[in-house]
Amino acid sequence: MDFDLNTEQEMIRKEIRKFAEQAIAPVAADLDAGETFSSELTRKMGEIGLFGMFVSEPYGGQALDYISYIIAVEELARVDGSQAATVAAGNSLGIGPLYYFGTDAQKKKYLPKLCEGEALWGFGLTEPTAGSDAGGTQTTAVQDGNEWVINGSKIFITNAACEMSMGVTVQTVTGQREDGRPEYTCFLVEHGTRGFTAKAMHNKMMWRSSNTAELYFDDVRVPKENILGRQGEGFHQMLQTLDGGRLSIGAMGLGGAQGAYEAAMKYARQRQQFGKPISKFQANSFKLADAAMEIECARNLLYKACWLRDQDRPFQKEAAMAKLYCSELMGRVANNAVQIHGGYGLMKEYNVERFYRDQKLLDIGEGTSEIQRLVIARNVGC
Repeated sequence: MDFDLNTEQEMIRKEIRKFAEQAIAPVAADLDAGETFSSELTRKMGEIGLFGMFVSEPYGGQALDYISYIIAVEELARVDGSQAATVAAGNSLGIGPLYYFGTDAQKKKYLPKLCEGEALWGFGLTEPTAGSDAGGTQTTAVQDGNEWVINGSKIFITNAACEMSMGVTVQTVTGQREDGRPEYTCFLVEHGTRGFTAKAMHNKMMWRSSNTAELYFDDVRVPKENILGRQGEGFHQMLQTLDGGRLSIGAMGLGGAQGAYEAAMKYARQRQQFGKPISKFQANSFKLADAAMEIECARNLLYKACWLRDQDRPFQKEAAMAKLYCSELMGRVANNAVQIHGGYGLMKEYNVERFYRDQKLLDIGEGTSEIQRLVIARNVGC
């Protein structure tokens, strides 16, 4: 067994960490405070190749393995969850479905610009009454000649309502299967399509400088060529997309935990109480020791799940485990990081406050912790 990263993966970690510390860290707090999505920063992330990392070169990607992509998300999250969210959603939820399920014409039309980081694409699944119950989708699409007419709404959709948003993949109900269950089909809807409205959501607790949207479809007409894959394949596409997306959420949890741990360690070594650094007190040193141990466990679990994916082996169970463990780990580490900072940990001048807030979304997005436990339970035979 070889646990070493290869030379290319090590280089990616080094370069993305350098970029995150030099380009993101100085502006992260201000962007968070102003709830400002930065197109400039997003384009810079595109320029250094953070979009389309796993996409083949003919479509504008870099043809890297999934572990390399996950390392990039991890390093961004170590500094700022919002920018990591933009990249994670842009790849796993935006580019991924188009790349894995789109026709050659669809890939050639959209992927080059998305892989360059010149535009973003959303994944419209969650609805006001259909979150964990993705099968409760109420948005419909009805065929009318060579067109489909879409009606409904989506909510909490990342990268779907900013100046860089190019369009969305939207899951709809297109009929009923032979077994009586709904038939789901995904469609590609470009911004500017008549009847399609995207509205940015504000006043968020977390990921305040990422873009989150509500989507409305009012008799939106799209040609039949805008079906992603084939009619009736939407639910399968959604499940496969979420499996990959869980790995990127796991990377955000791992990276966020690493960042909170490092901030707590730095503060504990500098802060003096009773004549010595507070890192020397067992109450704090045990918190830091536990964090170091669990981060190591999380990294091995996440990277194994990514390795399975790269080997084209089943990874659904491991993806759910990695997402669950890494996201909840960040909660524990961020909580202890705030505790180590004491009163200062409650102030926005210290990054641990932002890590503490940003973590909560990880328990909810890409399937709640409860859903992950359900997936794991089913996979182990419960």
